[in-house]
Amino acid sequence: MAEDLTKKSYIFGRQKCKKLSARQQSLVENFLPKLLINPEKPFQEAELNGENQELWLEIGFGGGEHLSATAKANPNVQFIGCEPFLNGIAKLLVAIEGENLSNVRIFDHDARKVINWLPDESLSRVYLLYPDPWPKKRHRKRRFVTAETLEMLARVLKPGADLIIASDIGDYIRTSLSAIEQSEDFIWLPKSRESWRTPPEGWPSTRYEQKALREGRYPTYLKVKRAV
Repeated sequence: MAEDLTKKSYIFGRQKCKKLSARQQSLVENFLPKLLINPEKPFQEAELNGENQELWLEIGFGGGEHLSATAKANPNVQFIGCEPFLNGIAKLLVAIEGENLSNVRIFDHDARKVINWLPDESLSRVYLLYPDPWPKKRHRKRRFVTAETLEMLARVLKPGADLIIASDIGDYIRTSLSAIEQSEDFIWLPKSRESWRTPPEGWPSTRYEQKALREGRYPTYLKVKRAV
């Protein structure tokens, strides 16, 4: 019998789950195990990306709108999506099945476990979209973008690869930029304020992003490169 993921406890900002639909529950029980990555096992590149395929990572895919649309638009790219929130995983599973996507794998816990598991210079792109802002000062150490995680990402990103961070929380952007600018492994090339507000070409918006815009919060997009 498949593990009942609705009872799994996560050490993250969001833990409670709404009741899944019958279809979502069926996909979680029967489809998700086929897509799950197990970082306890040795990495086998052939299981993730075939010859000449790129490997992209999305950290915190939320409802999966960006990940599923990007995977559909890039069928020759293999994707790993990390998300601990079960309802978001269930929504992505519906999209994967509905679009018949064969290039997406899922990890349902802390993305840092996958990053540690990946070989050196294995990723061509990383997305970090609307991470938990941990707004209280005493919780800021829990934010994802730190000197430590940037060092971890630098190891697995290919030289010249992209790291794209989106957030509608100004303080999160400021602390992220501070960490990036202190890192010798990444380069941020700001052009203008307008460029910070403009998403990358072909950007699939998410429901969270649309909610932020409706509520008057404007996203910032940090486009960063792994130093060559």
